[in-house]
Amino acid sequence: MEENNDNSIEALLERTGAYVKTTLELAKLKAADKASDSIPSVVSRTISVLLLVMFFMMASVGISLLIGDALGKIWYGFIIVAGFYGLLGLVLFFFLHNWLKGLICNSIIKRIFTKEE
Repeated sequence: MEENNDNSIEALLERTGAYVKTTLELAKLKAADKASDSIPSVVSRTISVLLLVMFFMMASVGISLLIGDALGKIWYGFIIVAGFYGLLGLVLFFFLHNWLKGLICNSIIKRIFTKEE
């Protein structure tokens, strides 16, 4: 009788070990699936943002030169454009910071926990 219990316990331990290994493998595969979906999205969005930043930098230089030329001193244009960006930054920081933070967090959470089958 004791031999039968030993076999039952050994079989139970083997099945438990197989279950744990299978569960870990499934978790790895799910993580790899999410990473393979998220990383290309982050890379493409980063490239898009960098291109937009470059565009705005060049446009800002052009507008600064245009304003400076109209006012007679080039540096006046740069001061005016810098002041505009400073005010815009303050408005974004004080009024839209929490909204923007929530929007980004919700987007990341949705991407991670959305099932796509």
